[in-house]
Amino acid sequence: MSAAPPPAAPPARSPDALLSEAGAAVAAADRLLGDVRARLETLVAPEGRIDRTLADEHQVLLHGFAWFATTVEAVRQITAWGGRLAAAGAFGPLEQKILLAAAGESLAQLAGGVWMSQGEIVRPRDFGLADDAVAATLAPAAALMADGTAAALAAEIGASAAEADAYGALGLEDETLEMMRGEFRRFADAKIAPHAHGWHLADELIPLPLIEEMAELGVFGLTIPEDFGGLGLGKLAMCVVTEELSRGYIGTGSLGTRSEIAGELIASAGTDAQKAHYLPKLASGEILPTAVFTEPNAGSDLASLKTRAVKDGEDYVVTGAKTWITHAARTDLMTMMVRTDPDQPGYRGLSMLLAEKPRGTDADPFPASGMTGGEIAVLGYRGMKEYELSFDGFRVPTGALLGGREGEGFKQLMATFEAARIQTAARAVGVAQNAMETAVRYAGEREQFGRPIGAFPRVASKIGKMVVDTMVARQLTYFAARQKDSGRRCDIEAGMAKLLGARTAWANADNALQIHGGNGFSLEYEISRILCDARILNIFEGAAEIQAQVVARGLIEGRN
Repeated sequence: MSAAPPPAAPPARSPDALLSEAGAAVAAADRLLGDVRARLETLVAPEGRIDRTLADEHQVLLHGFAWFATTVEAVRQITAWGGRLAAAGAFGPLEQKILLAAAGESLAQLAGGVWMSQGEIVRPRDFGLADDAVAATLAPAAALMADGTAAALAAEIGASAAEADAYGALGLEDETLEMMRGEFRRFADAKIAPHAHGWHLADELIPLPLIEEMAELGVFGLTIPEDFGGLGLGKLAMCVVTEELSRGYIGTGSLGTRSEIAGELIASAGTDAQKAHYLPKLASGEILPTAVFTEPNAGSDLASLKTRAVKDGEDYVVTGAKTWITHAARTDLMTMMVRTDPDQPGYRGLSMLLAEKPRGTDADPFPASGMTGGEIAVLGYRGMKEYELSFDGFRVPTGALLGGREGEGFKQLMATFEAARIQTAARAVGVAQNAMETAVRYAGEREQFGRPIGAFPRVASKIGKMVVDTMVARQLTYFAARQKDSGRRCDIEAGMAKLLGARTAWANADNALQIHGGNGFSLEYEISRILCDARILNIFEGAAEIQAQVVARGLIEGRN
């Protein structure tokens, strides 16, 4: 019996035909999402608003709807990316294959089941939709699904990307952003990537001289207004910079998050005096901030925070415990959520303090009176370290109350979550890119059975899927950033970007380690660090389950 021929590549389409077909597929996906939503609303929102008891009962479907919506938006944004490239004359063969594979696989998942996580799949039939009805709705996308999921396509993309060390045009449409990307890519390659694994293995803090160089490049003042010493750039610029820094090492990309949160809190809610004092120092890197929100028994449930701040003359006296505080020892300013009014339940009694503290050292990490702390040992994300903090008589001047008004803390914090989650999505894209590039290098160098392992179709296919998934996550992240830059509310888009970005980073890291085989399980190889770093992305800045809840509620209730 003769051997079966290798799988055939999908038939060629002209760029215009592909874009037209993808546009029709988006419309079909929207119709399916509408059907899913209608079925879900009868279960969780029979009166027009989500019923909490019913939402808890049908939580898997509620979160599954968020993943369906995210997948549909991903198809829309990767199609829009192809359209922008075509208009700019940059929609080349690789980009066309990426669009075909991205749209085809996403639509196939919408038809057969969307992965919420490893082991968790939600299917249209879970919402009561019959398979034949789903097939009829997605009929305009049938050819795209068949060709986009062809076995040979992912391998072609992987082989092409590895050969040229190219992963598709980004479609930024801005020369300044392209220049920034190039500058930070070179910086990450020269100053971060060669040392990141050593910092991780030694569990060391990112060196201060490197942080000073990052400050000189403007990392900490990217989005702070120019009037206060920042660069006054938008969130898309933040994404570009964060992605490249995180491609070098997630810790360096995450350093900017602390300044982003503090800067946005103060710029949006601070008094004139607070803005004038803090924003220039944040922008220059003179002050390194940290966010002090989470408590041992209150992770995402901020309404149950118990840390108290009681007025005593010209000070607040803070008592309580915080946990999972990143970079706490070496920072100078804590944006601290406290309860100033114990008689006000839930969110209404919360306030935000701009609590200064002396910068710690290895010998004395917490030299402030009334404050102690201990390090939390972690698998990855080590370059800034995590801490538990205890406050007992820690004094903060009353003038440090953000905005000068008590009871505004939760509202002030919510106003920053969009930007923080977009930035986290960009970190995820950077980690995903790092995992992919690490896999490509290893697959080209490692030989088995007389040839590089990248020549084997299954390895090339893994790489091809990384290429596609990373571009999809990137474009969804850029979309959320553009929404924010245009002044539109984007909590849903930011949540979608973080959901998909975090899943992609983990999948890429897991597959990259598999390509390394036994070597990937060795601490000697960088992929072991990348895997650990990728895992945190589904947890911090709002766990994946919280993101799904935010997205679903926002879509069903109209962002109320």
